[in-house]
Amino acid sequence: MKIMKFLPVMLLVFNFLLVESVSAQKELALRDGMVRVKGKPFMMGPNDESVLSAQKDENRMVTVSDFWMDETEVTNAQYREFVNWVRDSIAMRRMIDVLGDDCQYVLEDPYGRELDEPRLNWAKRAELQKEYKKRVNPDEPANEALSDMFYDGILAGLRTNMLHYVYSWINIEEAAKVSNRFNVATGKYPKGASVRIDTFYVDDEGIHRETKMRPLREPKDLESNVIICVYPDTLVWSRDFEYSHNDPLLYGYFSMPCYRDYPVVGVTWEQAIAYCDWVTQEMRRLHPGVSINQFRLPTEAEWEFAARGGLRMANYPWGNEARPADAELPLANFKSGRGVYNLDDAVTTERVKRYPYNGHRLYDMAGNVAEWTSSTYDPVINGKNHDINPDNVYMAHEDDPKELKRKTVKGGSWKDISYYLQCGTRTYEYQGECRSYIGFRCVRSCVGVPSQGPAKRGRAEF
Repeated sequence: MKIMKFLPVMLLVFNFLLVESVSAQKELALRDGMVRVKGKPFMMGPNDESVLSAQKDENRMVTVSDFWMDETEVTNAQYREFVNWVRDSIAMRRMIDVLGDDCQYVLEDPYGRELDEPRLNWAKRAELQKEYKKRVNPDEPANEALSDMFYDGILAGLRTNMLHYVYSWINIEEAAKVSNRFNVATGKYPKGASVRIDTFYVDDEGIHRETKMRPLREPKDLESNVIICVYPDTLVWSRDFEYSHNDPLLYGYFSMPCYRDYPVVGVTWEQAIAYCDWVTQEMRRLHPGVSINQFRLPTEAEWEFAARGGLRMANYPWGNEARPADAELPLANFKSGRGVYNLDDAVTTERVKRYPYNGHRLYDMAGNVAEWTSSTYDPVINGKNHDINPDNVYMAHEDDPKELKRKTVKGGSWKDISYYLQCGTRTYEYQGECRSYIGFRCVRSCVGVPSQGPAKRGRAEF
């Protein structure tokens, strides 16, 4: 009887512990569709005797640490969530400006104190949609605030060029300079210390991005602020292929539901960085109290290691042949020959997870769309990089030469021949350019995440 008396309590405690355990497991990945890639040494670089790479590239043994990686490229549906968030954020802020303190979207802190800067209540998105429907009534205050966000006439719809997102990054190179070293004893930076940062300003002519020197007086002075329009450039389907009829893709690829699970394209490197920043902020909002590493683009080494899928010295994620004779189904989406695109059952891009995954359970690490990495492109980088977590990240400034704005692109795409699908092949594109054949996926470092299995010899494994 005593056991029966306390059974509900025991079940409640058990359920709580079970939920906590499941929650803790989910917090490892945080974002659905991320796969943990166990790092180890591997031979980085091209594997074949290609004329293109023989003169400038070399193989070298390097080691990468564990990291989480999206199992697929970021899809149209995932990127549209970002675009819609920016749209709603701008609309809500405009309504706050019009309605003032009486606006229902202004929040207080948990202690009931009024916030210095209003925050947006994302639980009230349904109410925002109602405000959108009211915009046909010119007497509505909210309608007036939103009116210039839409085109009229033949171009009726949202003004996509107004969808701007602002993010910040720390200039690590400037912070690491000996001349800018913080003096702990005095609590000050050296006299005359300055940093080169990016910023922007707005006037009647629009938004202007610029690079300038800023006196270094406090850590916040190391921040660069970037503003970027987040909507994909759908005109890439005509720009990349001028004498080709790709109008249906131009009008519908990003907007039509049938393409929701296709990889997003027409996104610059800067837009991909903005998306990663937004995902980071959203995950931290959804998991309060949890220390979450930054979501980011993979380094070139991380991407290549992930693409190889555990195979040693293989040209492709599945082996050494572009089209193995024993393959029952197409292994990737790419161009098989001059004018031949559809031997893999796709002419242009295809939905994610359409082709088999590799040894790390990652899809489309070759073909479909090529992918941005965080690494700055250097034709002879292998001889310069470190052999542990090699990287060549340089956040190019607005006034930097164009050559410093080249970012490494990996994986090949639907319009590329098999050579560009090889794990070790590297190409580049400028960070402000976008293509109909370049997408991206996110990664997150596993720093501080325990490994699976018991510790050995009394030492914790991370």
